[in-house]
Amino acid sequence: MIELAPYAADEARSRGRRFREPTPTNRGEYQRDRDRIIHSTAFRRLVYKTQVFVNHEGDLYRTRLTHSLEVSQIGRSVASALSLNEPLTEAICLAHDLGHTPFGHAGQDELNDCMREFGGFEHNLQSLRVVDELEAKYAEFPGLNLMFETREGILKHCSKANARELGDIGRRFLDREQAGLEAQIANIADAIAYNNHDVDDGYRAGLLGLDQLCEQPLFAAGYDEVQERYPGLEDRRLIYETIRRMIGTVVTDLIETTKAAIDAARPASIDDVRKAGKPLVSFSDEIYEQHVALKRFLQKHLYSHEKKLEMTRRAQRIVRELFELYSANVELLPDDFSQRAAGQDEASRARVVADYVAGMTDRYAIAEHERLLC
Repeated sequence: MIELAPYAADEARSRGRRFREPTPTNRGEYQRDRDRIIHSTAFRRLVYKTQVFVNHEGDLYRTRLTHSLEVSQIGRSVASALSLNEPLTEAICLAHDLGHTPFGHAGQDELNDCMREFGGFEHNLQSLRVVDELEAKYAEFPGLNLMFETREGILKHCSKANARELGDIGRRFLDREQAGLEAQIANIADAIAYNNHDVDDGYRAGLLGLDQLCEQPLFAAGYDEVQERYPGLEDRRLIYETIRRMIGTVVTDLIETTKAAIDAARPASIDDVRKAGKPLVSFSDEIYEQHVALKRFLQKHLYSHEKKLEMTRRAQRIVRELFELYSANVELLPDDFSQRAAGQDEASRARVVADYVAGMTDRYAIAEHERLLC
């Protein structure tokens, strides 16, 4: 077992759970969090939620579930290399998208617009809401009753207005403090996973070409290395070997740059990390620029591709029409949701409807829309 660095999260010095529970006997507290997340309903639903391509567009594209698993693998590797808390990092990575709507960011943006007069909708806050309130499994408490540090990592950004409503978990946004290193790792592991794996899915879908990709320095470096070592390699393996090297490059850079930042800051505890004034987990300037350039490239050539925009428009229409229908007819909601909405003011009813729509999978949202509105 790796000895934890003094500035790593440690369950012995944790701020604990919202509701007191007996200490687990054969696993650690953060392992318990990870296990609860994996067994949650929201986690299972991620298998039918969009990453880039809607579920019915193909079986080989990544979903929110496979993305979360890939984020977890990257996060664990970085945490282990830095002598940080690997189970906590894994738990945060697995939970970071639990609040995501159907149809990816298109669904989130539309639901946020629907909720504009009622506080808005943000999937990051919704992920915290899922683990704190919406999962209904345990007799003695709502949600999953996760450790403070796990919840802190799930809430990676938050407005001051929302932070004031969240109590201790939102305090760092008011005090301008940082999250622990494990949470910082999960945040960047998410960006590494979607940047690099969206290249794979975009190429597989025929929306990105090799000539375009080779204009990106991060891709070109890996591609040239593979071409030199394996001349004539078939496209499928060529792309995989290239992306493998891209991930290796940014992860190695992240570990080395973060080690240097930790050495410079010399934190003695997780509280020192929180008060460091800026995140300690980061890329070098060169790799950061390449990472951002790739992100911009994907925004222009993949996420804004006409084939994607066509599905985006359909997804937005489905989300909006379902939200409006349920808001006007709460009796159409399942019993547990309709009971929560009964007798509530307009804003509270809207939040219940948003909870229900956000929890839908892509295919369930499509099927309900066809059943109720077509």
